[in-house]
Amino acid sequence: MPSTVVHLAIGALIATALLDDAFTPKVFAFVLLLVAIPDLDTFIGIALEGTHRAALHTVLVPTIAAGAVYYDTNVRDISWLHRRSQHAVRIAWVGIAAYLFAGIGPDLFFNGVNLFYPLHDRFFSVSGSVFLSDQRGFVQTLWQPAQSVQGTTANTHYYTGVDTARGTDPVNVERIFPIANGGFQVLLILTATTISSVRLWETRNQ
Repeated sequence: MPSTVVHLAIGALIATALLDDAFTPKVFAFVLLLVAIPDLDTFIGIALEGTHRAALHTVLVPTIAAGAVYYDTNVRDISWLHRRSQHAVRIAWVGIAAYLFAGIGPDLFFNGVNLFYPLHDRFFSVSGSVFLSDQRGFVQTLWQPAQSVQGTTANTHYYTGVDTARGTDPVNVERIFPIANGGFQVLLILTATTISSVRLWETRNQ
């Protein structure tokens, strides 16, 4: 599965690309904090079995947040975000985008998440390939309804180093905390680290 490090790498790229003049070390750290939040449902899953990749991986979280930002900036007479700072609205939208695309997205495209929990208790997985074939034309195996819909919180468990099995962890079980699975993820981490480091260095005197 994508490690938290991979999630943070994608979040770092989103923050670096979209924050524009709002980019500061504190704001950058705030966005990365938001990206890490979905993985906290690993600990919720210990208390409520099956809720890892459900409790905080649901799209309801960014949807509610987006609704709140829209209401504050377009419906209220006086916007709390506008009053807070000139960059607050951009920071809010970038944070929501990072939560969705960096916090939830990688897991959706690798083994799946409970996308609409708790309104609809079903895990969905978008895993596969997209390619052009000289014999079959355009082929995509990412979304196949028969295979993309997985189990529920009642019968699904995702291994983590913190919670290796449903129920009580076996005695002396090996706990693996992934960092990168394959060269592509290593490249992604190195790229994000380099780009965000340069951006942070550029803001050193701000």
